[in-house]
Amino acid sequence: MSGEMGYRDLLVWSKAMTLVEEVYKFSTQFPSSEQFGLTSQIRRAAVSVPSNIAEGYGRGGGDYRRHVNIARGSLMEVETQMELSVRLNFCDRETVKSAWHLSQEVGKMLTKLGHSLKKL
Repeated sequence: MSGEMGYRDLLVWSKAMTLVEEVYKFSTQFPSSEQFGLTSQIRRAAVSVPSNIAEGYGRGGGDYRRHVNIARGSLMEVETQMELSVRLNFCDRETVKSAWHLSQEVGKMLTKLGHSLKKL
């Protein structure tokens, strides 16, 4: 491997990957009737966050900025779906607390990354 920095070296990507793990953990509590509903939806949205960071990094330029924005949109989906999971009593607020805080942190990082890419 070369000495170049890659997307795996980005803290935002690493934290987004941890968020995916958190989402998978708490969504195992969802009812089996939601296997193809909210369980699938929240997991796909969570996976989309680090995936779009990586894809954008690989494409570079304006595509990178666009994919960071897509990742941010996916993150907002995850946050909405976490709130829904609590409101629908699939899990309690304490269960999603760690993932919620992590999503807030990733969101701030994506915003900063997006702003820094606009300057390029």
